[in-house]
Amino acid sequence: MKALLLVSLFSGAALCASAGESVFESGTSVPPTKSGLQVAPLGKLDSFVFARLQKKGLEPALPCSDGVFVRRVYLDVIGTLPTADEARAFLDDPSPQKRSALIDRLLERDEFADYWGMKWGDLLRVKSEFPVNLWPNAAQAYDRWIRTALRQNRPYPQCVRELLTASGSNFRSPAVNFYRTAGSHDPQALARIAALAFLGERMEKWPEEKRAAFAVFFSQIGFKATGEWKEEIVTFSGVDEKTKPQTRAAFPDGTRVSLPPEKDPREVLANWLVSSPNSPLARVAVNRVWYWLLGQGIVQEPDDFRRDNPPSHPELLAWLARELTDSHYDLKHIYRLILNSRTYQLSCIPSAHPGGPADFAAYPLRRLDAEVVIDALNQITGKTDEYSSMTPEPFTWIPPEKRSIALPDGSISSAFLDLFGRPPRDSGLLAERNNRATAAQRLHLLNSAHIRSKLSDSQPLRALFRVAGNPEKAVAPLYLTILSRYPTADEEAAFKTYLQSAEAKGDNALGDLAWALVNNTEFLYRH
Repeated sequence: MKALLLVSLFSGAALCASAGESVFESGTSVPPTKSGLQVAPLGKLDSFVFARLQKKGLEPALPCSDGVFVRRVYLDVIGTLPTADEARAFLDDPSPQKRSALIDRLLERDEFADYWGMKWGDLLRVKSEFPVNLWPNAAQAYDRWIRTALRQNRPYPQCVRELLTASGSNFRSPAVNFYRTAGSHDPQALARIAALAFLGERMEKWPEEKRAAFAVFFSQIGFKATGEWKEEIVTFSGVDEKTKPQTRAAFPDGTRVSLPPEKDPREVLANWLVSSPNSPLARVAVNRVWYWLLGQGIVQEPDDFRRDNPPSHPELLAWLARELTDSHYDLKHIYRLILNSRTYQLSCIPSAHPGGPADFAAYPLRRLDAEVVIDALNQITGKTDEYSSMTPEPFTWIPPEKRSIALPDGSISSAFLDLFGRPPRDSGLLAERNNRATAAQRLHLLNSAHIRSKLSDSQPLRALFRVAGNPEKAVAPLYLTILSRYPTADEEAAFKTYLQSAEAKGDNALGDLAWALVNNTEFLYRH
């Protein structure tokens, strides 16, 4: 009875319009706005997007409200909900520059490296055991290297060069694990992971001649085992005259190159990647950031660059790539450009004529990543989760306070993460992550002992009730905690109605409300 009553009261989610709030129910589409208002671009980025909309006779959505923006930007930049105090401080701040100021603060938080380390870990297949043949301590060293690079904001070409030219023990030189993840010493297998990571291309779609010419850059890598289990030393082996490759090397743009016998071919490739005007390195990098922030690449899929898969906005992609190179490959500069744009800050409620996902006329509704969902639930309830791996301790033991976005190894998981679509990190393709909502996920949130135990024995929720003195006064702090906004008048009235029912008792009523809110579509989606 309680479940039916609460779902009927709180099934709607107040969403994104700045000129009034709209209700969108789970399982239904969002009704379009009919504003008739002109939404002005904020800068050069928006001019590319809005020019395409105008050319196609489409309309952008309205700008999102502050309540929507604060939650969106926290989740998109650091994969973490704002606390109630953080949400309240932003909502009550009258400064017209508060959005850009918040973006700058979030880009400097430790969680930025944790969250984006998770994203790059998917791409670079940071995982021990099958099919990636890393030992857990090597996988975790690799993970630390990635997150340290993000925390220090190292220039992107520096990281690419370190990965491509890495030599030494995979236990002591973390970047060497880039080659270990290929699962093979075959030059074509090594070339394949490099093409996917740095060119955004699937090498299996190339003609045989092009594949062979590119693989030459990886034909002089030596691998030497040691006495340590799964330790391997990667080196430049030089040319073996007996097995000297007959095919000359060629860069991905088709340019043939002669390789000096004394020079590691990987260095020749790295020099081309970071300095040639024909290198796609910058375009691929900015397209990935765009995809991660806006749910759709300018080239879609982001790891499928090819001539017959052109960008939706070629001028925008070229401009972002120039901005990256002109800023000496400072990726945070690209984050700022996108996050401060009108395009990113549009409502998720489309106009009457919104176009398709590739038009970027509205912010895309997307279910939260599995790691972000469980971290949010633990943040709200003050609880922790347990993670396990098929590989032995001590390397895979995770302290209870470790957040899911900071897990250092893709083989370390939980039943919740598996249920909610965490990627297995087998292929390096971004499509491995499955953020589609399922009936099993919904039932887990509604009925599982796992979620009930978090909510029923939550010290933070009990503290809210004690501080407020009664459930009605605790409603606003609870909404700020879970949905990062103040409740609407209708929502407050709905809870007051519930308090008058026979089932609502003291702080249990607040727990019931928390249960209803985490089962609300508004909680489970970024919007």
